Amino acid sequence: MTLRLLAVHAHPDDESSKGAATLARYAREGVDVLVATCTGGERGDVLNPTLNREDVRRDLPAIRRREMADAARVLGIRQTFLGHEDSGLTEPSPAGSFAEIPLAEATKPLLDLMREFRPQVVVTYDETGGYPHPDHIRTHEVTTAAFDESDDGAPRKLYYLASLSRSWFEAMHEATLAAGQESMMGPVLEELPPTDVLTVTTRIRCEEHFATRDAALRAHATQMDPAHPFFAHSREIERKAWPWEDYHLARTNGHVEIGTGLEDDLFAGLR
Repeated sequence: MTLRLLAVHAHPDDESSKGAATLARYAREGVDVLVATCTGGERGDVLNPTLNREDVRRDLPAIRRREMADAARVLGIRQTFLGHEDSGLTEPSPAGSFAEIPLAEATKPLLDLMREFRPQVVVTYDETGGYPHPDHIRTHEVTTAAFDESDDGAPRKLYYLASLSRSWFEAMHEATLAAGQESMMGPVLEELPPTDVLTVTTRIRCEEHFATRDAALRAHATQMDPAHPFFAHSREIERKAWPWEDYHLARTNGHVEIGTGLEDDLFAGLR
């Protein structure tokens, strides 16, 4: 049986900043991994100050597509754009953008893709979107709708990403200090909720693929500031302190036998 994993993300770079080492691990193991990117990210800012130039901003839609193709090659996965228009962060969102079109219209490209690809595992964001960008929240809405509507009776599982949680930042902060190194996680912790949003049901060991994750992130050069605190911590410390990526099993279609305890495989009960 061919195993298929579909990760649904809002913008180019989201797939590399959230769960990328998991994608690289499963792709290396022979799973057919496909990322569906809902929008082109054309209303995003240029977050790398060295590239924040007029010529880059003018060509940002094409540049972000090239960056996405580079990141997909690094991860060893397939990727497709669903063709929606980036909503940006202005309020209200622009007319015709992903967050503003009717839900059924927004869902249709993903629904068609799911019926064609027939993934056993689907990964996306929880109800909060991971953070309150309208495209992230809409990505959650269209993914859950498409997951339900495309049910063909085959066993399937839907997961929410639980990565970059408060627990992760705390573990990295404490392990870095314990190693006698300066931690840059403190200011981040001050901005996070006091407790994790999601209960972790599944932990995927993927420390061997952290370097691939980082390379995929850097492929999104307009979005990744090399001075970002994420790149500052020791990867050796990370591999020891938190060698996995976390997920929350949100639902199944009722044809999956779920065991007790923490899962170590997104395809548990499906193989």
